[in-house]
Amino acid sequence: MNSTELDVQIQEAKKGSQLAFKYLLDKYWSLVYNFQLKRTQNEYEAEEVTVQTFSKAFDKINNFNPEYKFSTWLISISKNVHVDLLRIKTIDTTRVDKVAEKNIADETPTAEDSLIIEQNLAKLLSLIKYLKPHYQEIIHLRFFQELSYKAIAETIDEPINNVKVKLLRAKKLLAEIIKENE
Repeated sequence: MNSTELDVQIQEAKKGSQLAFKYLLDKYWSLVYNFQLKRTQNEYEAEEVTVQTFSKAFDKINNFNPEYKFSTWLISISKNVHVDLLRIKTIDTTRVDKVAEKNIADETPTAEDSLIIEQNLAKLLSLIKYLKPHYQEIIHLRFFQELSYKAIAETIDEPINNVKVKLLRAKKLLAEIIKENE
């Protein structure tokens, strides 16, 4: 493939073309995943960082400077995503340790807790309806039917990498909708 074809795909992605995003994802998934696998030595973490890398890259595609290689730009994003996740893990681990030291409480939900959970679930279901149908479907398959990425990919007849990115996008859009409705 020549660089002009890649340039065209990047320009199309900047215009919001889903096919261009799919093309870039398919072309560079292995590069980013293998880079992270070497860093993390953990398939799950490498996959998680890779999904977040592409999500962030697609959100920020308009910031890509064509004077640089696209692959270098992706790897830079990937490094930053990995560092951010390491920071979050460190903070969460410290927080959990401190909470565990202070109290080990009965976690059985009270009647009030159950009612609040039920009301929150009903509100969440109503907010999911604001998403486009393909995002609604992927949210329902993953979180309500609790299907694996592989099972979702088979159900909607798409590559597993597309499923991961779509799910990440759906969660981001849903988070924005939730914020708007608070």
